[in-house]
Amino acid sequence: IKAERMDWDPNGKPRKPDFLGIGAQKAGTTWLSQMLGQHPGLWTPPFKEVQFFNHRFVPEHRQWLPWHFRRARQNLEKRYAAKGEALPPEMAEWLDRITRGEMFTNHWYKQVFAPAPAGTKALDVTPEYSTLPDEGVDFVAKFLPRAKFVYIVRHPVDRAISQLKMNLSRNGRRPASVEDWLVEIEDPVLLDRGDYAAYVPRWNARFGADRLLYVPFGRIASDPLGLMRQVELFFGLAPHDYRNLGSRVFASTSTLSVPDEARAASWHLWDGERLRSEADVLDALAVDGRLAVLAYHSLEDRLTKQALAAGATSSAPPDLPAARPPSPPAAAPARRHPPTRAA
Repeated sequence: IKAERMDWDPNGKPRKPDFLGIGAQKAGTTWLSQMLGQHPGLWTPPFKEVQFFNHRFVPEHRQWLPWHFRRARQNLEKRYAAKGEALPPEMAEWLDRITRGEMFTNHWYKQVFAPAPAGTKALDVTPEYSTLPDEGVDFVAKFLPRAKFVYIVRHPVDRAISQLKMNLSRNGRRPASVEDWLVEIEDPVLLDRGDYAAYVPRWNARFGADRLLYVPFGRIASDPLGLMRQVELFFGLAPHDYRNLGSRVFASTSTLSVPDEARAASWHLWDGERLRSEADVLDALAVDGRLAVLAYHSLEDRLTKQALAAGATSSAPPDLPAARPPSPPAAAPARRHPPTRAA
């Protein structure tokens, strides 16, 4: 649920969103939505995740989307009831309009953002969008020719473990043994939502750096204000004084403890994905091509470097030496951050 702020134009016209947060799941998109929901220049729906594009292009998502919208309305009603209030009439009317009749049409999607006041930009944060197939990203590019996108990426193993704990809690399940945990960790869904090797090229092929911003998950904890300033600059928004920048939206209260054996199994699964991706990259790279590698903190990027070096047919050109950034002054040592852990 977005931060409390009732800016609403009951006579607003259907419109498309200007900005989208597209992923990844369990990578801080709810935190980002709550922060941006406070900005006076932005309007977000009173519930997160509109789920428009994935409904059209990821058929398996359709089975749980009715539950998603029922839960969104129930959560809104509970929030107002806790204050001794009923839903504002204009919000209740809007919810009736978008949850009854034909949903997920182009016009329906534009109706979702109709209440955005004049002069504000509209925002849709739906992490499932990052998983769209090629034809889905093509449709997004054509349907939203001027929109900008933010993609938060998280260490894939931490992300998968966090998603696993969420899924188990939602379903009321608790693995009874290490063997049960090993079965759970092999759920293909856990690999799917963090398969950056498949998803990132699809988005990069259609959107340049002027329209697609990647943000590392770790900055939410290490530099939340700097992250928000970067997003504001990218969206063309004025700086804003955000509340609760350091808060965790879903601070884990789960008593589930993932055994080390299951974590290790997850690492092995992702190691296989890494090897497959390296082979694909080397096959696709043109002779004399140049490659930039983004390595996640604490991943075995050394193995990736070795594989790429072994497949190289020439060394770096003399005009592109590998160089380290200058060391900070002795009086200001580099700040070190502890490794992140899954929620």
